[in-house]
Parts: sequence; C-alpha cells; structure tokens
Amino acid sequence: MTKRPTMTDIALAAGVSQATVSLVLNEVPNARVSADTRARVKEVAQSLGYARKSAPRLTEARLIGMLIDDVSSTPFAAPFIEGARAEAAAQGVIVAVICTGADPAAEEAALQTLQAAGAVGVLYISLVTRLVTPPAMLNQMRAVLVNCHDRDHLLPCVTPGDVMGAFAATLALIEAGHRRIAHLAGEPWTEAARDRLLGHRRALASRDIPFDPSLVSQPAWTVASGRTQMAALLDIPDPPTAVFCFNDRVAIGAYEALAARGLVVPQDVSVVGFDNDDLSALLQPPLTTVVLPHDEMARWAVARLLERATPAPPVRVKIDCDLIARNSVAAPPCRSDLTKPDFPI
Repeated sequence: MTKRPTMTDIALAAGVSQATVSLVLNEVPNARVSADTRARVKEVAQSLGYARKSAPRLTEARLIGMLIDDVSSTPFAAPFIEGARAEAAAQGVIVAVICTGADPAAEEAALQTLQAAGAVGVLYISLVTRLVTPPAMLNQMRAVLVNCHDRDHLLPCVTPGDVMGAFAATLALIEAGHRRIAHLAGEPWTEAARDRLLGHRRALASRDIPFDPSLVSQPAWTVASGRTQMAALLDIPDPPTAVFCFNDRVAIGAYEALAARGLVVPQDVSVVGFDNDDLSALLQPPLTTVVLPHDEMARWAVARLLERATPAPPVRVKIDCDLIARNSVAAPPCRSDLTKPDFPI
C-alpha cells in the first residue's frame, strides 16, 4: 500500500517548517506567510497527492481525547497534534487535546471528562520516549500509548525506531569512507539516548569497525553542551573525521566548535544529526539528519484506536526514522591532525 503523504513530507519538499505547512493548508487567517511561500506549499502538496478532508460538523462528530504531558519543552507537540487531527478528520472524528503536565490528578480529571463526554478512545502521549505508568482509568477505555510504553504491556503503543535511525545515520558516514566516527551521546537516562547509541554501535559492528569508547562523548543535549563535547573530542590524540549527534541542537554546537578550530563541515569533519529540527535545513551547510516520525505515529495511533469495536490488542509498533541526506557528509579528508586550535573556544 502506498504511504499517504504527510505534512512532514510537504515541509521537506518545499523547504519550510511543518508549522508553515500547517498554517497554509489549514488556511489559518492572518498567518504571516508570504504569498510565494503559500503558493510553493500548495504546489508541493498537490504534486505529492496530499488531500486534506474537511472536518466534520461538531454535531455529527465522534470524539477522541489526546492527553499530552507537555507542549512547551520541545517542538515535538505540534506534529503529534497535527498527525492525530489529520487522521481523525479523515474518519469523521474530532480530537480534544488536553495538556496534563504529567500530573496524575489532572490526568484523572481529564479522563473523567472525556468519559462523560462519550469519547470513543484516548491517545496517551509523552513528548519523551519512556516507560510510563498509565492512569488506571485507561484500562476502562479504548487507549493507545504514543511515544511511550507500559511495563506490563497491557496497552497498544507506538514509538520511534531510534535504533535503526541511528544505524542509518552512522552507516551514511561509514559509506562516505569514515572509520573514526564519534558519537555526541545524549543523557543516558533517556530511552532515546540508549537506543541511538545502540544503533550507532550496531552500524560500526556491521562493517567490522571496532567500537572505541573514547569516541563517545559525555552527555550532550543542548547547543552549548554539543559545542563543549565536540571540542573535547577534537583534543583526543586521534580525533574523529565524522560525528553522529544525539540531536540537531547538539549538531549545531558541533558546527560551532569545528568553526572555532578553523575546520569546515564537511570538508574537514562530517556531521549527522537526529530529529530534523526546523533549523537543520538552514545550517551552512544544511545538516544531514534523521526524521522523528511523530505525525506518522499519531496517525497510526488514531487508526488503531478506531479500527475495531473491541479493545485493540497490546501490540508494540515502531515507526521508521528516515535519513534525510543533505550536504554535511563527505569523504574523510587527507589529514592527520585536528588537535591544533586556530581560535579559542
């Protein structure tokens, strides 16, 4: 079956953010989007065969609830919401989004309200991939966990394929000719960080490249920590010629550290990120990265929630994290020393 185009696909093809695509295709009034950008987004959407169905009238619509733990700490809430809305609209359902702050009392109140309103089901969403203890009330309703999973596997869930995404990111560097490939790792308490390190190691092993612990940085999560950890990697005796970063913010920090040493991406050091942050395509050079398929995960969850009258079996599904090849990867340079700084960090 042919995969339906998503707003993420349109954003990538049009060279704009997913938020811009949403504003244009949803005809949001007074949105500050130029006429040229609007025309480009609509042209790309048409060429990809994207069709947005009209939302049903409120008096005719069924309702599903969307409990989300946060909407402010990361840019990832919007793809979840838009993916769920698009799939729900296609099936004549509306979505009620409730931010609970992961507060158990707020979750219980929200579920009671949704149950009283006759909601046909609930999406329980975490912005950070993690193990959760869902509210007991979810066992009384149709529910799907999104970007999280429960210890006892009582509820169906969908999470991103971080391991294979990291495998693809590292493999892209290997296939460009690199063997000294560093990993700017995330915080080890996060499931995503552990899975991405695992995928990185599996890619190295698949090409018989020995794993070198000295090429794995201390935890990095932000631009500042990415800058600091990249600088530290450049100071080791045999520095890397390529680096796979835990996320795109860390990759931005890596770019800055390399520039401070007078090094150029990708001629001197190749860089790959993860998440496909809006800024990743605007870097110079544009960053090769991996997509977090949050909109597709939400679409799958809504479809799963609505596909049958009986409770959905507790399957666990992983959605592929696709590699987006841009211009930050090249063959390794013919040089032997990256340790001498030209400029202070």
